[in-house]
Amino acid sequence: MLDIVKSKSDTAASTWTGVVRHLHITARAFLPMREMQELTLIAGKGIEGDRYMIGREEGFYSPKPEEGRQVTLFEYETLIALKRDHDIDLGVEEHRRNVTTVGVPLTHLVGKQFWLGETLLEATRLSIPCRHIEEITGKSIFDPLINRSGLNCKILQGGTVRVGDSVRSA
Repeated sequence: MLDIVKSKSDTAASTWTGVVRHLHITARAFLPMREMQELTLIAGKGIEGDRYMIGREEGFYSPKPEEGRQVTLFEYETLIALKRDHDIDLGVEEHRRNVTTVGVPLTHLVGKQFWLGETLLEATRLSIPCRHIEEITGKSIFDPLINRSGLNCKILQGGTVRVGDSVRSA
């Protein structure tokens, strides 16, 4: 039997706190994302007014509804890395995710629950970049976004999320 000892990095990973920096939705695929100051998340359904809300899917992947894609998150730090490492300027509205965060270790949250403002989410899987985003933006971002394309989540407890809200472990 193995004894598992928590390292300092494990402890740090479980005590993070981040912030909601930007919020976006769009009613249909190919339409520009609209910046919002707040979003209404509905448990088990999605975001009010967004293209992927279950029951009214009008997104690019809408023929494949997925419970675990009710809200999507993206790290602001990825935008900085794209500019630094690839000289690509990608705007916060161009990544096509709903919530842009700062200080949140998205890749480490798969399978975990966490608070987004007053809402409780469960991270289901990392987002996968697609060529569709290159068509929309006209930028070669597919390869640089592998493993950094955001996080898909299920909404367990709905409510309102606002720019400036905290993001923290549950």
